[in-house]
Amino acid sequence: MQLSSLGDWRYSLGKLLYRSPIYGISLGGRAPDDLVLVPPDPWPGDAARGGAILRGEFRFADETVKGDRVAWQPVGTSDAWRTALNGFEWLKDLRAVGGDAARRRARALIDDWIERHDRWHEHSWRPDVLGRRLYAWLGQHDFFCASADDEFRKRCFASIMRQARHLSRTLPHGAAGEGRIAAIKALAAAGLCVPGQQTWPQQALELLDDELAAQILPDGGHVSRNPAALMEVLRHLVDLRGVLLAARHAVPQALHGAIERAAPMLRMMRHGDGGLALFNGSGEGQGAAIDMLLAQADARGRPPASAPQSGFERLVAGRTMVLVDVGEPPDEGTAHAGTLSLEVSVSRERLIVNSGARPGAREPWATAQRATAAHSTLIVDDTNSTELTKSGPTGRAPRQISCKREEAVGNLWLDAVHDGYQANFGLEHRRRLYLAADGDDLRGEDILSRVGDGAVQAREFVIRFHLHPDVEASLAGDGNVVILRLPSGAKWRLRATGGTMSLGETVYLGAPERMRRSQQVVLGGEILTKGETVAEGETVAEVKWALGRLDDSAPSAASS
Repeated sequence: MQLSSLGDWRYSLGKLLYRSPIYGISLGGRAPDDLVLVPPDPWPGDAARGGAILRGEFRFADETVKGDRVAWQPVGTSDAWRTALNGFEWLKDLRAVGGDAARRRARALIDDWIERHDRWHEHSWRPDVLGRRLYAWLGQHDFFCASADDEFRKRCFASIMRQARHLSRTLPHGAAGEGRIAAIKALAAAGLCVPGQQTWPQQALELLDDELAAQILPDGGHVSRNPAALMEVLRHLVDLRGVLLAARHAVPQALHGAIERAAPMLRMMRHGDGGLALFNGSGEGQGAAIDMLLAQADARGRPPASAPQSGFERLVAGRTMVLVDVGEPPDEGTAHAGTLSLEVSVSRERLIVNSGARPGAREPWATAQRATAAHSTLIVDDTNSTELTKSGPTGRAPRQISCKREEAVGNLWLDAVHDGYQANFGLEHRRRLYLAADGDDLRGEDILSRVGDGAVQAREFVIRFHLHPDVEASLAGDGNVVILRLPSGAKWRLRATGGTMSLGETVYLGAPERMRRSQQVVLGGEILTKGETVAEGETVAEVKWALGRLDDSAPSAASS
């Protein structure tokens, strides 16, 4: 999420002050000898990653940097990598390794950071980065400070106070979205853990009220429409509730309410394998971590079938689940052009997916992973349904999206339309779906219709169904049938009329820590009325497709 123009301007102006030696001196002051509280930290670390850190290997966002001496801002690394390194959330990975060597390594790294970065730095002191680091130092205090000498403790607490004072002066500017909530959480925790700082929790909770109203939608979704961002925000909220309870501080009703709404929405965005759906920049994540988060949230609401504010629909029948994006692209630089894209899973196996996204991706991947062609939907003349920009609000985008849902005797129908191709081509895209009550029959229609009178300028359309890398695909029959084989041995048949069917290569970016090769089913066709005058509402292209089970060898249904 982008900073508001006013907040961005104020923060940029503040940088002139933050750089000055006088400002650095102003951050000094009395530091505590100890904490009155260590924030509860229920999230386990990764011992394998902790072991790599012991060996001098830092792997974040698909990048690895090695060396005995850490470069906190190495040239050539992505912002995501530097944020992870300077955020210090990997301290729990060293803790998972255990032993005195891991403890000494944690202290040495903290000491090195203090020596080289204890004065303001544009990246490492950015509020979202600082907030992650401050909370990690507080939460892992009893790990790395155990057996530490008095000089280290003095330096550490002095740095904690300097960073917290700066955060208090800076917020709410300098960060937005999930990063702003991470910073607010850290400020509240600092005030609850450090004696004599009661104003910080009060400031943080006042800021939190505004952020919850702005970021958590009435149906529980996050304003970014990114399931991974929703997961991170929910984790911050659970952390904040936990430290408030540990400090015997009242928990605001708005915080309780946000958790109660967000947890069911996160359940909605999971496939049967426990991972997240791939919309608007999300990756799968780790199912066990999502399970733990939902357990800690302790919100019992069931996943909704429809999330109108977030713009998602969930069709579940038998062992089959279909998730559909029926919402407007978010007004931010990382919006994806995936309107009316869908994902399909059967029990614990993903079948049709979107390509997903890598958090630290750089050009050309950063833009390619956001394109309409990276999603399982229709594209006209290789033109994205949403204009993609590198930063700031999106340009042209679907703004009129309608969705109608019906159910009868367990059968489900969805009828959705968007106008993302109206400005360029005078066309609207309609996607109709039908899922049978037994889950073994999914049918769809993709229709392009004229909006207004006039000549149609588009030449062709392509519908893509990206397949999960574990799915094997082969053309059959007269070339309008594809047989899809899941790892369990279950077979599905995809048939289509109205377009030429082929198989192509693609990549899958949704898996943790790696990119995988995959296949896609491509349905292409020409818009034969190009250049002709077409009446309002007239259909200029129509493809009908059907996805049906061929056997009964799939595993039993997963709990949804």
